[in-house]
Amino acid sequence: CSGQSNMQQPLDGYHGEPTFGAKEAIAHALNPDLRLFSVDRVGSKSPLKDVEEFTSWQQASPENVAGFSAVAYFFGQQLQEILDVPVGMIHTSWGGSSVQAWISKEVISSYQEVNLDEVDITEGTNHIPTALYNAMISPLIPYTIQGALWYQGESNRMEPEVYRELFPAMVKDWRTRWGLGDFPFYFVQIAPYWYNNEEAFATAENSAFIRETQLECVDLIPNSGIAITMDIGDKMSIHPPKKKEVADRLLFNALQQTYGYTAVDGLSPVYESMEVQEGKVLLSFKNAERGLYAFKGLSGFEVAGEDKVFYPASAKIVERKKVEVQCEQVTSPVAVRYAWSNWVKATLFDTSLLPASSFRTDDWE
Repeated sequence: CSGQSNMQQPLDGYHGEPTFGAKEAIAHALNPDLRLFSVDRVGSKSPLKDVEEFTSWQQASPENVAGFSAVAYFFGQQLQEILDVPVGMIHTSWGGSSVQAWISKEVISSYQEVNLDEVDITEGTNHIPTALYNAMISPLIPYTIQGALWYQGESNRMEPEVYRELFPAMVKDWRTRWGLGDFPFYFVQIAPYWYNNEEAFATAENSAFIRETQLECVDLIPNSGIAITMDIGDKMSIHPPKKKEVADRLLFNALQQTYGYTAVDGLSPVYESMEVQEGKVLLSFKNAERGLYAFKGLSGFEVAGEDKVFYPASAKIVERKKVEVQCEQVTSPVAVRYAWSNWVKATLFDTSLLPASSFRTDDWE
């Protein structure tokens, strides 16, 4: 279980930033069949064979789960209960880290020059290319694992095009070195958050672009899945308190795709195609076999014509499986965007109550 601060966030939360459901989880944590291991935050200029600082394997108990990754714990606790077999969770994350720090030198050197000879490894460690791979991933690689969970992206939100290359490269890098084949890799799309820039729209300051990239990575990374979090963000906190919901959606992916629980739906609806009929746009979605749903109607949709100027639009679910979008100011629509801003509340779900990602039908720069 790796990534940055949202994976690192412990059950007992950060200062002034709680984890919902933590006290109940801690009270019920005693479980000899759930084991936890934590790698401490250390960097290195070269790959290490052994973990330098760590909290060794412990059985889950109220005394030791409070400081463990909330996402990792909620996932592992439920997986153990459902499968009724021993489960071990290895937590190795660092708040604020960039994806570049988690990639080996051999792989990232294909994308950028890396020379750490004169670098102070103790300063800005979580942003030094290869530093966290060397100290916090490399020593684990001989260990047999079933799969990986990843929650990261906020630190790379200003460079979605770079992330589209580096994230799949990181996953391939890890899989190649572990030598266990394309083990399952499930990751979290970053949640909506204000980012002190509510007006951002057409630049990378708009986190919708990195969310788009993360969604695209599902198709770029074999045997992967994504947890969409459009409905559980927090406008004023980059660390949403609903970590169990995040873990649940990772779990649904794993149960459906890895453990054969085909009745468990882990796939959020994804925009597939559009057609224009008499000034209205009709949107179709995949992964919505049982239909679409909105709690209190749809909002967050925008429409543009050939001038590429977007206007707020009305939207509604039709035939229980498609979305119809229209706008009086745009009589000849050519593009639609949904939830295309930093902070937004999801309104579009499937019947399993999994939210659709923010999306756009255009590919305009």
